Amino acid sequence: MEDAERRQLVISTAAASEDMVAISVADTGSGIAPEIGAQLFQPFITTKRHGMGVGLSISRTIIEAHGGTIAPRQNPGGGTIFSFTLPAVSKEEAGDAV
Repeated sequence: MEDAERRQLVISTAAASEDMVAISVADTGSGIAPEIGAQLFQPFITTKRHGMGVGLSISRTIIEAHGGTIAPRQNPGGGTIFSFTLPAVSKEEAGDAV
């Protein structure tokens, strides 16, 4: 979103199933170029001037290690929406963290 005229970041959550939570992160940046889309989660792939290209690769590894999934899609308002799932935690399991 660095060069975007309108900068908006929206994070939302919802129950995906009884034991999973869906998280969406939507931005109004330039979106994902088609030539990058197939390589998006590979290490060292970036379109940022100062990016290292490891953030999405690391994020996917962590999400999948917890039994979740991650996928991008085009944001109708411009930009990209990344949606991922993670296991839900009950209040009892969370303890004092809630």
